[in-house]
Amino acid sequence: MYRFARRVLGVIVAAVIGIGAMTGEAFADRITVFAAASMTDALKRIGAAYTDKSGTGVVFSFAGTGALARQIEAGAPADVFISADEAWMAYVEKAGAVKPESIRPIAANSLVLVGPATAEPLALEAEALAGRLDGNRLAIADTETVPAGRYGKAALQATGLWDVVADRLAPMDNVRVALASVARGDTPLGVVYRSDAHVEPKVRILAVFPAESHPAIVYPAAATTDAGDDARGFLDFLTGSEAQAIFTDSGFTGVGG
Repeated sequence: MYRFARRVLGVIVAAVIGIGAMTGEAFADRITVFAAASMTDALKRIGAAYTDKSGTGVVFSFAGTGALARQIEAGAPADVFISADEAWMAYVEKAGAVKPESIRPIAANSLVLVGPATAEPLALEAEALAGRLDGNRLAIADTETVPAGRYGKAALQATGLWDVVADRLAPMDNVRVALASVARGDTPLGVVYRSDAHVEPKVRILAVFPAESHPAIVYPAAATTDAGDDARGFLDFLTGSEAQAIFTDSGFTGVGG
């Protein structure tokens, strides 16, 4: 009964949020992938490459990892879940919403401070950061629920900058919204992934947070409990050389062969 109710709720959730960034609509065979917003550009390219190779269409829904994880838990009709951190993958695994044996890392990332494309580099020091903000806010993904925000909070704390910005944050639903805020000029600075800065010409990397200042940024992927055989094929493709080259070209660090 619970499983049936979860599926019904999942259909309702999917109807409410819709399915975004679609490719492969004309294909009889297709898979649905729920993925972290920070992977939008890379995964669109990878999805197209997979379709060309396999004949299977790929439909993507991109959003904040926490929101997607809860939808997966509720039974939303997805075949693959790609998380921006291991914590949310552990969450859906504990909920019985993904196949544990299918979980594997597919990419890694780093964390950066960005500003307008015309801005000068910035030292990760309290006085320099406060001066550049000049009373304005720092764009960052939500520091409680979104992986990029949690990584960002950890990095700011480790570098002694948290007290400077704790009451000057502009928390966003996901890291791409934070990126867009800086690109539009709504906020002078933002904490995003290196891959985000890689795809937005209106921003510039002003500083790179040390790798040791935050947990390792790893993206795990898994097939959902109800996924078919095509999900396994897509997961294998994600760790293959073609997809890994796309990840690297998109500003990520590859993890597969």
